[in-house]
Amino acid sequence: MNHIRATTLLALLLAALPAWAVKPFTADYQANVKGMIQANAQMSLSPAGDGRWNYVLSVNSPIASARQSTTFEERGDAWRPLSGSDSTQVPMKRSQKNAIYDWNKGEARWSGDVKPDRAGPVKLQEGDLDAMLLNLALVRDVAAGKPLKYRMVDNGTVSIQTYQNLGTETVIIAGKPRQATKVSRSTDDKQVIAWIVDGLPVPARILQRKGGKDDLELTLKSVR
Repeated sequence: MNHIRATTLLALLLAALPAWAVKPFTADYQANVKGMIQANAQMSLSPAGDGRWNYVLSVNSPIASARQSTTFEERGDAWRPLSGSDSTQVPMKRSQKNAIYDWNKGEARWSGDVKPDRAGPVKLQEGDLDAMLLNLALVRDVAAGKPLKYRMVDNGTVSIQTYQNLGTETVIIAGKPRQATKVSRSTDDKQVIAWIVDGLPVPARILQRKGGKDDLELTLKSVR
């Protein structure tokens, strides 16, 4: 009887704990593009009012730049993407894509430098995320021990992204070793690996690979 009461009390206490809190941050990264170009990168989260947030990733080097941003809203424990943009600039070429997630109509559409078959509409479901929000969801769900399976609606397509927990590894942040949970997903010829450190709001390291080669690597330098 005492064991049953203790178990019930523990369940009630856990249920009363607050959900993973969204808080503003600015994280500075060292970026390595295609194993050749060194650049500075920054990931930031800032409030936009009325339960909405702006989430931005920018990568800048002397010869190229890229910026991805998402505006999303909190809906209880869930996050809804509302709009997004993805821009890149390299010598002699510039690209700009924009996304609108219309939850009243239940559809997402894309404009700008997109192919006709990627313009949408794509039907939305509760729980859908875009590619940017996966970074925040991973940090939240690894800490909570939740399944790392997501329905991603991005760039005119829908895909199921399932991350595998590969155990723990040591990463170096600001010269200090930290233990991180390593997770990975693979889709066609693309692979994403992320290292999640307990207590940090962003991945300590992100490695994107394409065709078996490193495409983009982000290594955390500091977060505030």
